[in-house]
Amino acid sequence: MIESQFAAVAAVRAARSAIEDAVHAMEVRLAEGGRLIYAGAGTSGRLAVQDGAELMPTFSWPSERLVLLIAGGEEALLHAVEGAEDQIEHAHDEIARHAVTSDDVLIAAAASGTTPFTLACLRRAKSAGALTVGIANNPGTPLLAEADHPILLDTGPEPIAGSTRMKAGTAQRIAMNLLSSLLMIRLGRVYEGLMVDVQASNRKLAKRSEDMLRHLTGRTGDEARNALSAADGSVKLAVLLLHGCRAEEARALLERNAGHLRAALA
Repeated sequence: MIESQFAAVAAVRAARSAIEDAVHAMEVRLAEGGRLIYAGAGTSGRLAVQDGAELMPTFSWPSERLVLLIAGGEEALLHAVEGAEDQIEHAHDEIARHAVTSDDVLIAAAASGTTPFTLACLRRAKSAGALTVGIANNPGTPLLAEADHPILLDTGPEPIAGSTRMKAGTAQRIAMNLLSSLLMIRLGRVYEGLMVDVQASNRKLAKRSEDMLRHLTGRTGDEARNALSAADGSVKLAVLLLHGCRAEEARALLERNAGHLRAALA
């Protein structure tokens, strides 16, 4: 079983070029203010929801720019919902309810590459002009054939036949982690390997923000805490404040440079 997990990593590595191409296309679309949409069913759906949900606290990705679609709705996060993955009309309703447009990006994941709910989400989003990324573990499947950016994770048979929560699930988790993390880097939400857009929602993260600021500026703990307080907890703003900017000037610099701290500092 452990060896099969290494095979999942190898499958993602083999898809590296496809992942890079998808990220570049996603960056262009989302730099203009579109939404990031995840769609899936069963294990793939739960993995997709997990990846998307982590973007808000980790990178301060706006909740209004994130849509998480799982067959069977929220109940399916904790329980198997009978027949949910076959509900094509539910997929159509969800895409219509969220008014998907050409500004958006949809990531659809399905190990089989044929899951009706996921495939219907991709087709409807694509027909609305959205950029589509399809992740599947079986070659030659509709999800890959119809996505703008197909990502094949060829993991082969599972150690427990048909249990795609194993190799296929691991490979999907890694691939989505890479897609979203690389995207956040490209969109300026990471600076020198640090989560400078983190939401300090607890003591641990507040301490991490302070440590980041001290590392980036060489200032004392008191100076870092005072700057973070003046910046409403924003590490990026606090960095600029400690470089001598006034608060409004710092906000304007970040806005003018699409949130990229490196460009704002320059």
